[in-house]
Order: sequence, then structure tokens, then C-alpha cells
Amino acid sequence: MKLKLDLHDIFNRGQEIDRALRGIIDEAVQKKASTVEIIPGKGSGALKKKVLRFLDQKEIKQLYHRVEKDGDNWGRLFVHFRHNESTGRRGRGR
Repeated sequence: MKLKLDLHDIFNRGQEIDRALRGIIDEAVQKKASTVEIIPGKGSGALKKKVLRFLDQKEIKQLYHRVEKDGDNWGRLFVHFRHNESTGRRGRGR
């Protein structure tokens, strides 16, 4: 399962961006999604930096496996998850 979050509509509302990001990460964990596609858009790059800072927070970082920057479209990020079915918790691939 893949989820998608397009931030174009809320690009200038900081708290809404944080809520949307937290919501999509929580949904991915709950639904055991393999990937979340986040579209901050190209613009100046400030929103993409904000998204990366959000994802780098300790309590958020422990919920996903890795972040991939799209090589073909720098206005898009992929957050990849690994879910350990036996414990119901996300795996770190160690």
C-alpha cells in the first residue's frame, strides 16, 4: 500500500503542515503502508527542507525505515516503511 500527501494547498501554514505530516505517518504505521509519497513541490525548496526537518525528529524517525529523494522530480520525497508482522512493530532492518 502506498499513501500520498500533497502539500501544495497548505504550503504557507506551518502548523497545518506538521499536522498533515504527522497524520500521514501515523496512517502509514496503522495501515502498514510500505511507502508514503510526500509532494512539497519545487518552489524555493523551503517547504522540502521543512518536511525533511520534520522527518528527522527523533520520535518521527523511529517510525520509518528511510527517506528517498526522487532523482527525477526534486519536488517529491518517498518515505519507506518496514513492518514486522510477528510483533506488530516496524522493523529497522538491522
